[in-house]
Amino acid sequence: MTKIYKTICAFCIIFGMSSCLDLDPKADLGDNLVWSKADNFQLFANQFYGWTRDFQSGSNYASGLSDGPHSDYRSDLICTSSINTYSQGTNAIPATDGNYTTLYKRIYYTNLLLKNAEGFDNQNVIATPMGEALWFRAYLHFELVQLYGNTQLLTTPLDMDSEQLYGPRDDRGVVIDQIIKDLQQAATLLPAAPAAAGRLGKDAANAMLSRVALYEGTWQKFHNNNSSRANELLTIAKNAAEAVMSAGNYSLFYNETLGKDSYRYLFTLEDGGQCNPANLAKKDNTEYIMTTRHRDGDKMALNITHAMQGNVCYPTRKMANLYLCQDGLPVEKSKVFQGYAQATSEFQNRDNRMDGTMLYHGEKNWNNDGKWRTKWTDEDLNDCLTANVRSNSGYQTQKWAVERKVDDYYEAMDYPVIRYAEVLLNYAEAVYEMGENISDADLDKSLNLVRLRVNPDMPKLSNSFVTSNGLNMREEIRRERSVELLLEGFRIDDLKRWATAPTEMPQDQLGVKVTGTWFEANWSGQARQLNSDGCIIMYTGRTWNDKLYLYPLPSDQLQLNPQLGQNPGWQ
Repeated sequence: MTKIYKTICAFCIIFGMSSCLDLDPKADLGDNLVWSKADNFQLFANQFYGWTRDFQSGSNYASGLSDGPHSDYRSDLICTSSINTYSQGTNAIPATDGNYTTLYKRIYYTNLLLKNAEGFDNQNVIATPMGEALWFRAYLHFELVQLYGNTQLLTTPLDMDSEQLYGPRDDRGVVIDQIIKDLQQAATLLPAAPAAAGRLGKDAANAMLSRVALYEGTWQKFHNNNSSRANELLTIAKNAAEAVMSAGNYSLFYNETLGKDSYRYLFTLEDGGQCNPANLAKKDNTEYIMTTRHRDGDKMALNITHAMQGNVCYPTRKMANLYLCQDGLPVEKSKVFQGYAQATSEFQNRDNRMDGTMLYHGEKNWNNDGKWRTKWTDEDLNDCLTANVRSNSGYQTQKWAVERKVDDYYEAMDYPVIRYAEVLLNYAEAVYEMGENISDADLDKSLNLVRLRVNPDMPKLSNSFVTSNGLNMREEIRRERSVELLLEGFRIDDLKRWATAPTEMPQDQLGVKVTGTWFEANWSGQARQLNSDGCIIMYTGRTWNDKLYLYPLPSDQLQLNPQLGQNPGWQ
């Protein structure tokens, strides 16, 4: 075999893989054939696009909806029928961790392309695959930082006898600096407009840069009290987000026909036939900056609609209470909040994203239990499902659930790796945290666009609104992020970087209020323990230890290289 393939094999052995990775169709190409033609650089880079976050089942780093390291199932806002040990605070050191080995294996491939690009005679013609390799190298290293903190920084494909493979981890700050450098360079190499949907462009580099710099900037601020480093990073986050905003290539998805349902249908745009009342398809999506693409007719790894509608994913009372009322105030302050007495009263006069994400009792809906929308008019109401939430937490979800006729596992939505709403929220938070203030003008060009997308009558968030209603600007900025990005794999990472996990995570996970409400006489589910306020207790005894800010390194990697050292508190 060629030198390339031998080096790949060596790398796989070092990182505990059972066999060499099959780079089909690239592994069997000769050394000269692989790297002597520009087209082969692009061919090699195409494999990178299978590494981003997706719906998938399993617990790997790329799982967006199932129980992966970033999943909301590991947060405080949702739960399921069984205890999640990560959410409960009782996870232990694993013997092995496929995330660790997979991330480094994939970083090797990005480095392999970049190393060979150095000797290519015309780098201009391979600028795009070089930019893609840099973007993915940054993406994968950022995963390692989020999961493990300090991590080994690899910027070259290493031979099996390299001392670096057996050395200590690099400080997270060093790794973050390289990630930033890679993304900044990627922005200069990637096309201003992606060649096709789901491909990287300059905006995707800047958008990811805003995510990385905001994450680490707030980590440094709230964990290390390092204001200088924090402001340096937050400035990068602000500027990167603003670069995407000023480029004008993306906007929040909204359609007049869909109206307040634009948020809900954003997540179910497909190309396999009518999938919303406006007959919009993926080409009409103005919001997704980087996606994991799915074609109509391809089988998914996750039965998405069944997993995300009805009684599989259990929202909590805390999640429901996050949504503002239409007067822009939280439930504890609002005069238009209707209380909890009736089955649906708490859904009235609320942020329309609440109905876009959750099902209320008696709501008409369709899914792949055999009830489909076919006319896309009120006639469909003659053959539909009616939500019955009287079990488990008493709350149910509908985000990601399709309504068109489609077989289980064959939904074909794209997964949003980065969408424009996140960029706008990144901007608002970065601006605020730099000086703990933000102008109304900055709010209007960022957060308020997200807030008012499906809530045109809700008051804007402004400094005077915060002051006159006794609100806290930081809390409201974080609320908008939490609500907008629910069930997209951000919540637990946000709690960690804000250093609020010790307060939020130990709280009991609660369901609907039963005592003194409609549910008291009409509850049809299993008997539940109630707290002193009469709310269902889903899970109690939850704990938090500061070691949980980082995942433990797997035991097998420490045996291979003791110099890695275990993360604090896990020894």
